[in-house]
Amino acid sequence: MLGDPNFARTVVLVTEHGVDGAMGIVLNRPSGHSIGESVAELAGMLGDQPLWVGGPVQPNAVVVLAEFSDPSAAAWLVVADVGFLGADHDVEEIARSTRRARIYAGYSGWGPGQLEAELEREDWIVEAPIPRELFPEDPETLWADVLGRMGGQYTLISKMPEDPSVN
Repeated sequence: MLGDPNFARTVVLVTEHGVDGAMGIVLNRPSGHSIGESVAELAGMLGDQPLWVGGPVQPNAVVVLAEFSDPSAAAWLVVADVGFLGADHDVEEIARSTRRARIYAGYSGWGPGQLEAELEREDWIVEAPIPRELFPEDPETLWADVLGRMGGQYTLISKMPEDPSVN
């Protein structure tokens, strides 16, 4: 398993993967701040919702993951009708074209070959995304929920305490 604390017990949605590297967002790490406190332009639409930490790369960049009622409004789709907004969307357009959205500060990124090397070392547990898990109601349980649905040894891992010394 990867020893980087940025990714301890996280669920990362890999959104792009190619020869130039990979990009993803952490789905289950709220920042402790609201969107209204952090992203003034989106305060009117999503002000009370939490701002999420997408990863350690460019933490001042805003990334919007949305479930689209009009998928043609997406800059790119990742899974089913879930994808990203482009930088040129205004708040009214976001409200019209999406069913729900989450705002992330930063993202997770890998250079060319980096993610492949981590996967080969088995630093990551890989599971296909399920659209309903992309907007978890309880981020605290998402990691264990994903592992639990994988069954077998992963169910056991999902029940382990974060600090094994308290087991």
